[in-house]
Amino acid sequence: MSIHRKSAWRAGLGLLAGVIVGAGLFSNFAGSAPMPGEDANRYPNRPVKIVVPMAAGGSGDKLARTIAQKLSEKWRQSVVVENQPGASSSIGNAAVAHARGDGYTLLLGGDALSLNALQPGKLPYDPVKDLQGVTKAVVNPQLLVVRPGLGVKTFAEFAALVKQKPGEVSLALPGGTGSLQHLAVELLNERIGARTNQIPYPGGGPAMLDVLGGHVDAMLITLAAATENVRNGKLVALAVTTPYRSKALPDVPTLQEAGLSDYVVESWQGLSVPASTPRAIVERINHDVVAVLREPETAALLENLGFTIAATSPEAVDETVRDDIATYRRVIASADVKLK
Repeated sequence: MSIHRKSAWRAGLGLLAGVIVGAGLFSNFAGSAPMPGEDANRYPNRPVKIVVPMAAGGSGDKLARTIAQKLSEKWRQSVVVENQPGASSSIGNAAVAHARGDGYTLLLGGDALSLNALQPGKLPYDPVKDLQGVTKAVVNPQLLVVRPGLGVKTFAEFAALVKQKPGEVSLALPGGTGSLQHLAVELLNERIGARTNQIPYPGGGPAMLDVLGGHVDAMLITLAAATENVRNGKLVALAVTTPYRSKALPDVPTLQEAGLSDYVVESWQGLSVPASTPRAIVERINHDVVAVLREPETAALLENLGFTIAATSPEAVDETVRDDIATYRRVIASADVKLK
């Protein structure tokens, strides 16, 4: 298999230098950094920003805005969400990695932290050394959906259509080339035995709009981003990529049930901060975010969207990033995926 990189990726990376040089805007927003050992009980005493490195409207954006609203109520401080999409999340990731480590700039991160580390060329940040985890907030199945007009109702029918018209069935890639969705689709193409026409997008929102508008036939996307449109009949859900069904869409089968016994993809999303952030601040944020996620009202809201609550320790995020880098490196090698 081969992943053909778009020039947009390299152009996006070129923008990172400007983001990093402009890191002063983060400093102006955050104020002076706390000294190590500062009493975390005084945090936060000014607005906090959550950077979402994806376009608005996707599952990560929905999660970030839910957390931001609940933290605003809990902290009695403004918690704002800022979308910084581009370069498969690397623009937003780098902005936070080089921001002041005072707890006032958070990153809504996930699988891209590990996947970007495997891309050709050197990233202007190190996802292991420059960031530290706060909590893995949720895990998500990926969901294969199609536009109703495509005329397929099951995964078997979709696979048959792809084989009948190789290279003609269009499939949106919400995370762009080299994303978790792209790798998952490449593996899916391999299992089907025929290729789809893959179209990269900067995020779930724009991809969703084109599928809903009938401009693209199908999409593999985090379940939470598509749940509402499946329920109202605007999209047809064919299968989830996890070995378990989702509580949000219990009638949608797994790909394993559809015949792909060894096909499993599960993504995650959570919060990270610059590595220089004092441990006391990290623990304070973790404590409050975990409490928010475990509130019955919040948990029910997120689970209804398709998320599964994880609410882990900070260490779990760092371990996941390191482990996923090793895992995806093995998958890329075994599937002969060429990142260019």
